[in-house]
Amino acid sequence: MVTMSPIATVIIFILMLLLVLLSLAYFTYSILLKTRPADRKKPVLPPGSMGWPYIGETFQLYSKNPNTFFALKQKRYGSIFKTHILGCPCVMVSSPEAAKFVLVTRAHLFKPTFPASKERMLGRQAIFFQQGDYHARLRRLVLRAFMPSAIRRTVADIEAVAVRTLRAWDGRRINTFQEMKTYAFNVALLSIFGKDEIEHIEELKECYYRLEKGYNSMPINLPGTLFHKAMKARKELERIVSKILASRRKKLVEFNDLLGSFMEAKEALTDEQITDNIIGVIFAARDTTASVLTWIVKYLGENPSVLQAVTEEQEEIMRSKEIDGDKYLNWDDTKLMPMTSRVIQETMRVASILSFTFREAVEDVNFEGYLIPKGWKVLPLFRNIHHSPDNFPEPEKFDPSRFERSPKANTFMPFGNGTHSCPGNELAKLEMLVLLHHLTTRYRWSLSGSEAGIQFGPFALPLNGLPISFSLKT
Repeated sequence: MVTMSPIATVIIFILMLLLVLLSLAYFTYSILLKTRPADRKKPVLPPGSMGWPYIGETFQLYSKNPNTFFALKQKRYGSIFKTHILGCPCVMVSSPEAAKFVLVTRAHLFKPTFPASKERMLGRQAIFFQQGDYHARLRRLVLRAFMPSAIRRTVADIEAVAVRTLRAWDGRRINTFQEMKTYAFNVALLSIFGKDEIEHIEELKECYYRLEKGYNSMPINLPGTLFHKAMKARKELERIVSKILASRRKKLVEFNDLLGSFMEAKEALTDEQITDNIIGVIFAARDTTASVLTWIVKYLGENPSVLQAVTEEQEEIMRSKEIDGDKYLNWDDTKLMPMTSRVIQETMRVASILSFTFREAVEDVNFEGYLIPKGWKVLPLFRNIHHSPDNFPEPEKFDPSRFERSPKANTFMPFGNGTHSCPGNELAKLEMLVLLHHLTTRYRWSLSGSEAGIQFGPFALPLNGLPISFSLKT
């Protein structure tokens, strides 16, 4: 029998203990490896429902108040959720932080996108569909024509359009939205072409009306379809713009309107690029501004105290101009309209004409532990943000006084946010202020009684375009 010294026994005991500890360490490491944090935190798709194949949840979105659709989704899934609309898998985000992530801080990961048929109709080289240097160049050109230093010279011309528009309504029952579309269209054409292209404007209008009818049609380019007629109208628009460009080049003079900005030789835009962007600007400037003005008329009619406050503010401006012997509005006058400006802001918040905007992920993106796959559409939900009680107490209440203080950052985005925010927002606000000055000081209107409903297509509007009876004050 072999006996070991006490020292050897201790050494063997220590070695066995080390072996046991190493075995335990390896076993623990193996378990941790299978459940390591990197795996546990691997991004997953946001929660949500994708609806029916291809159709998805498009009908649910467009058949009800978008407030209801988005609110139900947000309540069930949280501030980020997936869905499937307009034939596309989508991730919708409804927090100010997420909207800023998509539109500002990580905007390079999300490209602007529209359905392909809309790009064909408006023009693939229009500013909406661009990124990078070309987008930056277009944005600079549009801003140069629409910045305050440029549009302050147009106040008198816009006022003339507003006065003619309102005078034509006197004693009539009108469809407010349709009439506001005409007003916004005329201001847009004035801003693009100035006052010197009268001979082409009526022809251009007629072509655009035909194009507009096919905008929300099925993209079937066969003779007799609305889409086919719209694409034919677009070709005619190209021809008209080419005639205007040729005429201007012969005159060898500088123009201060948007077309003049696009035509600068050093910018070297092609005729096709100019045409695409002119059609795009008309599209962007018309329906959205007209929708806001329609809602303003409705909210003022429903809130007599607010209407009275706006009227008193505008009458004070009118009296001061009579004392000075000045009959026309100027840029400085529009800076004396804080109450009217708050009404515009609150209308844009409550109505939220643009419920959301489309972006597309250019690569897989990880946001707060959720995967946004490459190629998926991403929709920042402006409407949800504008109607969140965390951002605006009693959000369904029309209360312009809430804009006596600046809203919290990234909670009010009526013109979008980031490099793709609307470059024509100053012009839009100016044409609203000018119209509201004459509307409230010289006219009265009454709602029809059927204005309680809302219709969608694609913008939210009062039912039937808000029919009103309109007359000159006596």
